[in-house]
Amino acid sequence: MKAILDPRQHLHDPKYFMASGQVKANPEQPRRVEVLSDGAKAAGATFIEPSDHGMGPIAAIHTPQYLQFLQTIYPRWQHIEGGGEEVIPNVHPTSRADSYPKSAVGQAGYHQGDTACPIGEHTWVSAYWSAQSAITGAMMIAEGDECAYVLSRPPGHHAFADLAAGFCFLNNSAIATQELTARGLRTVILDVDVHHGNGTQGIFYDRDDVLTVSLHADPERFYPFFWGHAQERGQGRGLGYNLNIPLARGTGDDVYLEALSHGLHAIRNFGADVIVVALGLDAYENDPLKGLAITTPGFARIGAAIAAMKLPTLFVQEGGYLSEALGHNLTSVLTGFGRV
Repeated sequence: MKAILDPRQHLHDPKYFMASGQVKANPEQPRRVEVLSDGAKAAGATFIEPSDHGMGPIAAIHTPQYLQFLQTIYPRWQHIEGGGEEVIPNVHPTSRADSYPKSAVGQAGYHQGDTACPIGEHTWVSAYWSAQSAITGAMMIAEGDECAYVLSRPPGHHAFADLAAGFCFLNNSAIATQELTARGLRTVILDVDVHHGNGTQGIFYDRDDVLTVSLHADPERFYPFFWGHAQERGQGRGLGYNLNIPLARGTGDDVYLEALSHGLHAIRNFGADVIVVALGLDAYENDPLKGLAITTPGFARIGAAIAAMKLPTLFVQEGGYLSEALGHNLTSVLTGFGRV
């Protein structure tokens, strides 16, 4: 299997985030790149660097105003007297229709949905090349490759069209999907991260040309809390094209695979040409958040179930934070998938 990664994806090095009222060390660390690349190589993947396809494919998903913010907010932040070393919001609008301020602090609140997406000196560069890796992977699939793995870091599925959140800045899975759709392919996003891909849902919620399917820990008591419920089915033309499958905390391999079969059935009914897998590995049984309880062999079963669809498949890395098993779980998924 071919895999895509640019070395500039290491540069983003966030220091902090806030959870449950505590300032903590940010878990989305550059070392994830090394651990995940080792895991992919152990499954037989061969890495290449992406090409630069410019802003067009990114701007097909994200607004010009948001992209301007991401590119310029860090140097602007440095001019704030007493400003912190990272861009972290402290005030938010109540609606996307609220006034758009000129202040860097106000714009941070408008474009950053939570305190888990601090922006540092190199965040834009890393996010840009993470997206370019996903675009390159999509083009490889469109041009005939049966499968590919994109080591997108920073990840993307919590990013909306104009909003960063949850360690995510550019929605790599959505960008790849839009590229495939623009090339005439009926594309499905299958999100298996332990957290609901709320940004992805928001981007495609009123569209009928993309099916979004997400299996995740029930958000009633789990991030992202406000999205990911079963009754969220899309709106307008998109009604019926968004499938959420929330799972009880602690769900293990067998129940998860049953739920996955339901999602795969929906993918068949959509008549998909290609699957983009938003690949989170944080559903692992020993993940510190204890959302779900997938074992390392269970990840291989997930990969095998996706392979049984016999569709071109692009794996785009989402969550899965540093742990002893992170690389092994990636190896398990890709080995279970098995196609080259």
